[in-house]
Amino acid sequence: MTLRLSRRAERLTSSLIRDILQVTQRPGVISFAGGLPADELMPPLDFEGLADDCRQYGPSEGEPALRSLIAERLSALGMDCSADRVLVTSGSQQGIDLVGKLFVDEGSPVVLEAPTYLATIQALGAYGAEFQGLPLSADGIDPDALRRAIARRRPAFVYLIPTFQNPSGYCYTDEVRHAVAAVLDETGVPLIEDDPYRDLVYQPVDRTPLCAYLEHAPWVYLGSFSKITAPGLRVGYLASSPSLFSGLVRLKQSSDLHTNRIGQAWLIRFLNSAGFDEHMAQMIRVYGERRDVMQIALLRHFEDLAEWRAPAGGLFFWLRLTAECDTLAALQAALGRDVAFMPGGPFFPATGLRYPALRLNFSHAAPEKIEQGIALLAEILGEYADRGRTRIAIRPSRACGPG
Repeated sequence: MTLRLSRRAERLTSSLIRDILQVTQRPGVISFAGGLPADELMPPLDFEGLADDCRQYGPSEGEPALRSLIAERLSALGMDCSADRVLVTSGSQQGIDLVGKLFVDEGSPVVLEAPTYLATIQALGAYGAEFQGLPLSADGIDPDALRRAIARRRPAFVYLIPTFQNPSGYCYTDEVRHAVAAVLDETGVPLIEDDPYRDLVYQPVDRTPLCAYLEHAPWVYLGSFSKITAPGLRVGYLASSPSLFSGLVRLKQSSDLHTNRIGQAWLIRFLNSAGFDEHMAQMIRVYGERRDVMQIALLRHFEDLAEWRAPAGGLFFWLRLTAECDTLAALQAALGRDVAFMPGGPFFPATGLRYPALRLNFSHAAPEKIEQGIALLAEILGEYADRGRTRIAIRPSRACGPG
């Protein structure tokens, strides 16, 4: 008997990041592949003294105390947000999945950055989304290009990561944020803003959420505690404009009933503790130092191979290679020498905007391993770039210092 699966199941793809992470678990591998927090900087998980009722089923929307804390944080950023419009999720990834279920039918157009978060392409693609990619620069997307994309084929929504974007690390300027918000208000197209990296900031830069500038367009804002506490807790959240919230709650009820209550209870206690600010200060200091170490190593080894901008925050460098290169083949060679990275190709929602690139994470590896790994990677990429048939013309990098 032939097994019949849904058309959605036929569209499912494996995550290259997950596949690489399995390889990087072996001892001695220097991994720049995943967006992993440093193990030594994660707070200890002490569940002693948590209320017994967190063992029982809980509300789908999340623990009231945590929802209130999140609403306070978002309101302080200028967003119109109250606790009754906050939904605690199983990581921000569940929020992306809920958005897909709410908006996407087969063939629904979705506008997003090129490149963009790989797991969003994976999640929305499973529901049959058709992607319209917008080229991304260090200042953000072009608001006029967004307006033209909306006029060409009105999308179900626009998905953006304006602050320390994954994979590029770029941060939209204040001017671009205002202009993009104006286009969305003018057209009424919903915005899905993904903002999991905003707290990891190493130098002054505007980080006002785009949602804070919207006056008319519907919106969903996605956040996460994974990057600043422990991703194993799987506690993320979303907030939305009033018209969208009840649908998102019902979709969550049909998916998993509620989010990990023990993790929420621990998180409430940690966020309210005197040690939280100290924890954040240490994390930002260490990650800032590792960013600078990687920047110095890249300047030493990659100057002729790629161009990049040192990120003001987040977890990633995005290197645009100056020659055609089979980055998947280079990845296999690199793994054979115990160093891992993410090829840039899978981050592009459409092949027409693709260029040779790679993403490097700087938070997980120790400083001495960063220098060692970058040197090895440059040697390997140099070999594969030499095989490229075409040199690529790229405008000069606008930021080569540690900042």
